Amino acid sequence: MRGRADGGQKRHLVPFICVVLLIFGFLFIYFGGHRGKHASAALDYGTKFSRSLGLGWGSSDDGDASKTYYALGKEDGYENITPKSFPVCDDRHLELIPCLDRNLIYQTRLKLDLSLMEHYERHCPQTERRFNCLIPPPSGYKVPIKWPKSRDEVWKANIPHTHLAHEKSDQNWMVVKGDKIHFPGGGTHFHYGADKYIALIANMLNFSNSEINNDGRLRTVLDVGCGVASFGGYLLSSNVIAMSLAPNDVHQNQIQFALERGIPAFLGVLGTWRLPYPSRSFELAHCSRCRIDWLQRDGILLLELDRLLRPGGFFAYSSPEAYAQDEEDLRIWREMSALVENMCWKIAAKQNQTVIWVKPLTNDCYMDRAPGVLPPLCRSDADPDAVWGVQMEACITPYSEQHHRHKGSGLAPWPARLSTPPPRLADLGYAAGIFETDMENWQLRVDNYWNLISPKITSNTIRNVMDMRAHMGSFAAALRDKDVWVMNVVPHDGPSTLKIIYDRGLIGTVHDWCESFSTYPRTYDLLHAWMVFSSIEKRGCSAEDLLLEIDRILRPTGFIIIRDSRAVIELIKKYLSALHWEFFAVVNAEPNSEPEDGEVILLIQKKLWLVDESLKDLR
Repeated sequence: MRGRADGGQKRHLVPFICVVLLIFGFLFIYFGGHRGKHASAALDYGTKFSRSLGLGWGSSDDGDASKTYYALGKEDGYENITPKSFPVCDDRHLELIPCLDRNLIYQTRLKLDLSLMEHYERHCPQTERRFNCLIPPPSGYKVPIKWPKSRDEVWKANIPHTHLAHEKSDQNWMVVKGDKIHFPGGGTHFHYGADKYIALIANMLNFSNSEINNDGRLRTVLDVGCGVASFGGYLLSSNVIAMSLAPNDVHQNQIQFALERGIPAFLGVLGTWRLPYPSRSFELAHCSRCRIDWLQRDGILLLELDRLLRPGGFFAYSSPEAYAQDEEDLRIWREMSALVENMCWKIAAKQNQTVIWVKPLTNDCYMDRAPGVLPPLCRSDADPDAVWGVQMEACITPYSEQHHRHKGSGLAPWPARLSTPPPRLADLGYAAGIFETDMENWQLRVDNYWNLISPKITSNTIRNVMDMRAHMGSFAAALRDKDVWVMNVVPHDGPSTLKIIYDRGLIGTVHDWCESFSTYPRTYDLLHAWMVFSSIEKRGCSAEDLLLEIDRILRPTGFIIIRDSRAVIELIKKYLSALHWEFFAVVNAEPNSEPEDGEVILLIQKKLWLVDESLKDLR
């Protein structure tokens, strides 16, 4: 009994607790020696190894990274360290997303507001809780089916989850057939196929030839609550690219299915933080039965979409509130209509179960609103492109003077916009010549990459590509003739060049490579790391942790192109065996550079290894 001073009970309680602890200890040792052995070993090994080098995600325990940090390849004895093996995570971590791990939230007892979706936002583990181990492929894993066939079918063994096939069986999301999962193109709102639904939207907007791309004027789309991303998948045939967005929620593995299919997708949620995209990035936002309460907190989530839409951009909303006649749906419709009217949105089209709103082209409507009308305009000193660690605000983001004056974004139609210097270059102080030179340089570099990698690939080997330090997106632009898509990642602490990437008709996100990326394991075919290791080294972050993160993200048989200093390349080569990687080319980045100067290119392929073979190394 809690709080009762009973000495006799305490005397009996102590030996009882000791016995229980002994039993639990025995069970832990027994099961730890079997199924859980390698997970606990991985945590212990990884943490000790990183600390022995003074490495870890972020700074040392006392907050001063300089006290324990070793610069890459420069400290005495550091060059001689070669890890023989990494432990293998057990199968509980086959789909580990370290910064979106709900088990971590439960274990650390974070105080989160579930109504605001905070539990689906990023919460990264502290150094002592990181799993420095190799995440193996699931049993029976096969090299993924190649694009474009992969849009419609994937191997069931690669993502052995059939929950959605049963839950959404009447909506044609996905169907299990033998050893494959098929995707008929359906969705909660468009049971009969995304292609027909996309044509409906184009017709509602009277686009030329009923094509959703509107003669190249509609290129980038944000699909929130995307499911398995069939909407985004079917847009690709119209030269429209969507950032398909969904959280790691009860609808198991939606984004993992999307990426396995070869469709651009990202794990994220409309919660309390801004989405990691700059202002005025998308021509169309889309929500089909996405179960988002757009009226909450003074319309803050709808105002986040407003920040992301370009002048004249559209929001296509397919939901019962747009057509149902019951009292609750009518109330939501009335309140939502009043909100968007105050935001200066107008109904562009309304048909059946879908309504499409359009944003104004200029600031005129905002200026003409009566004093005190809500939502207010954002502060004039607020940066609409600051997104990393920035909370949403319930305010309207007005256009820049340049956008207001041009009555639109001033972008060329696709595909000309890919190589046309966008107006927002001036925001960064970049001249058109800098943009054009960057494009020419990266075209030469990518041609060189492809010559080096071509003996290892066929025309459809690579589909999902990530440029880990994208700058202005010229690496991705140089791949325009390949049947690939590129996730352009821009450092959170550098120039806000991601808006240039979106203005070119490409997609990407902001990220800090001292942390884990928001994606499932085994989701990319090719990673390009240009000076990424040198960049995190300057901040005292761990090269080893980044190597393990790259291994987590990369599909078995996938490729890595590392372009960095010679010291970094020599360090990484020491880890190849431990990571089950093999390099097949090391060349100077510039043909005429001196051996010890300039950047070096290291090309690596990840092996498809079996768990049993890897465990032999741990015995």
